[in-house]
Amino acid sequence: MYAVIKTGGKQYKVAEGETFNVELLGQEVGSTISFTPLLIVDGDTVVSSPAALANATVTATVTGSMSGPKIYGYMYKSKARAQRKWGHRQHYASVQITGISA
Repeated sequence: MYAVIKTGGKQYKVAEGETFNVELLGQEVGSTISFTPLLIVDGDTVVSSPAALANATVTATVTGSMSGPKIYGYMYKSKARAQRKWGHRQHYASVQITGISA
């Protein structure tokens, strides 16, 4: 059984017991959160209608946080002596799926 959930503007295909990283949720480590699934597949049964998914939930536990790779940007304009360098490091929350209920 797996489900497709949406969080942080992205969609993820998840199964029970799976751990993955999502954008920060504002939750503490150990807290339980629930997602509304967009699709649930159980063998040959596919549930995708909004009426059938209204009562379905995907529960997860926040297991930690991490940072992504450092990404550098650089701007340079010739003949103007203008240059600028900056960096960005995205922060993520590690989430483990504890249950999918249809």
